Amino acid sequence: MNHQITLTLLAALVPVTGSFAQTLKPQDDPKFLKQAALRIDQHVASFYRAKNLEVPKVTDDATFLRRAFLVSVGRIPTAEEALAFLEIEDPAKRESLVDYLLKSKGYSSHMANWAFDLLRLTDGRTGSTANNEPYRHWVRTAMSNNMPWSEFTRHLIASSGDGWDPDSAAVGYYTRDRGMPLDNLSNTMRVFLGTRMECAQCHDDPYGTTERHDFYQLAAFTHGQTTVGQNNMESLWQELQDSDIGQGEEYRVAQMLWDRVYGMSLGGGGQGQIPLPTDYQYRDADPGEVVGARTPFGQTVRMSDKRVESDGREKLAEWITAKTRDQFPTVIANRMWKRVMGKGVYEPVDEFIPSNKTTYPDLVRYLGGLMVELNYDLRAFQHVLLLTRTFQFGTNPNPSSIEGGDDFHGRKIERMSSEQIWDSLITLAAGDPDKTPARSLDNRIYVGNKPVLVGKKNMTQLSKEVLALKSEAELRTYFSKLLKEVESGSAHPEGGSMMAMSANHSYNKNAKVRASELPSPAPRDHFLYLFGASDREVVDAFSREPNVGQVLSLMNGFVQRELVNQPSAHLYKSLEGATTDKEKIRRLYIAVLNRPPSDEEMSWMLDEVKKQGDAGYRNIVSALVMSSEFLFLQ
Repeated sequence: MNHQITLTLLAALVPVTGSFAQTLKPQDDPKFLKQAALRIDQHVASFYRAKNLEVPKVTDDATFLRRAFLVSVGRIPTAEEALAFLEIEDPAKRESLVDYLLKSKGYSSHMANWAFDLLRLTDGRTGSTANNEPYRHWVRTAMSNNMPWSEFTRHLIASSGDGWDPDSAAVGYYTRDRGMPLDNLSNTMRVFLGTRMECAQCHDDPYGTTERHDFYQLAAFTHGQTTVGQNNMESLWQELQDSDIGQGEEYRVAQMLWDRVYGMSLGGGGQGQIPLPTDYQYRDADPGEVVGARTPFGQTVRMSDKRVESDGREKLAEWITAKTRDQFPTVIANRMWKRVMGKGVYEPVDEFIPSNKTTYPDLVRYLGGLMVELNYDLRAFQHVLLLTRTFQFGTNPNPSSIEGGDDFHGRKIERMSSEQIWDSLITLAAGDPDKTPARSLDNRIYVGNKPVLVGKKNMTQLSKEVLALKSEAELRTYFSKLLKEVESGSAHPEGGSMMAMSANHSYNKNAKVRASELPSPAPRDHFLYLFGASDREVVDAFSREPNVGQVLSLMNGFVQRELVNQPSAHLYKSLEGATTDKEKIRRLYIAVLNRPPSDEEMSWMLDEVKKQGDAGYRNIVSALVMSSEFLFLQ
């Protein structure tokens, strides 16, 4: 048994007592979390009574173990972790396991995948050499630091400034959609408030209540997005584009400044007014007429149509997070419920339904209120859900008895996401994947595809210097100096000292690391793409639909190469010290399916080993990994 894991589990059992416990915030108080879990179970029990439903049985330890790992950290447990949990005798070990998982690096990795999909976060940008590297790093850091959802949202919506500055890198939320502010606004409303406004960009929504005029009044809050100081470089950039020098070093250095410094900055705080489009077709206003910002629901927030202002995005962020009544907390609470329980309290999760119009108004109200009480701490909220008896109910193979929602009668069976499958395979191949260094911020200066001035200057410093320039003359002088430095390979930061460069951890598509560390979106020839990973063009575009290519990949690809036929694969290390065929088979089952085999299964596998010898163990691994039990979350 892995004693370190066992001690970690036991340490979580120590109660918080004394005056310190009384000063804890709700999200940090174990007693509060347990009481909240009980309240949720009471609401579910009331639903059972109202519907005359039999209370489901709690699932066994092995199923709970695998479910908790996949939901919390996005991978199956290692053989060592599985044995530590299954062999420990303690009535509170499920609570201890949840605590262990939510404090692990795996939790933030799994949350990063969720956030990347929700925000459509890709590494590069179409039609530009600009990238989303600092924005990606900001989001990943926010997930690792468990930034409250309300604070996270405010940073994104109200962001402004230098895209490479860690304090303002959230501007990537807007610059990722540069040139498409209306689409960005539609996604903002869908992601954070569960309101679908795509149709209202062009006409009154025939399926909802949003009018085109409403949409443009809302768009006025973010209208007027610019770059910071890019006008200083417009003449130089145009000259280089019109010249006959081709795309040599001078052109590439200029393109780097244009795209990766100016193009990744965000100026203009939101003017609060916007002209209606020339094809505006309704009688309440004329095409081209300027309208002021105004919110369509919740507490009314408005801005003048008579003067240009500069704080529209801040006003929009404040309205979304604090002035939409229960809509903002309820939407994220329902997203987290689906993430943990497998299905939203109501579906779809990106369309807000007032609590009094749902099948379970009391539960929906409680979940929204709990999110507020926990100060929008997503980890604490999920902790509560993972502590519920509802989460522990056995698998229900039947569809929900409630249309458009969940009947809470046991977890529905679903195929793991592509990221969960990949991360689980990596666990079998290489052991705990969270021991691998996380992908770091690559802030090297690239001219073309080649890093330059490494160890002498980076993008964070360069961007700060360039955006501080006040005129075209200053820019031209700076550009000439920078060009010489790049050509000679020298640079002298302020103070004359060499910059300390931290180790750069980056991974190509072939790396055996977690999905959150790999290039985004996954290349079309990668396992992740084949199994339905999102292309991150639209919100939550992942798929769990099967296809023939997935079967062929399991039979002939990564599984066979890195697991079945790889003697050094981590799962085979679990056989060390085993002296009988029975024990070896038991350990393989625990490593792959996280449970011991049944008597019947043991008999089959013993026959296979007897016939095939050592090759029989490889055949067992192949069969288990390609089984539905491995690929599906119960």
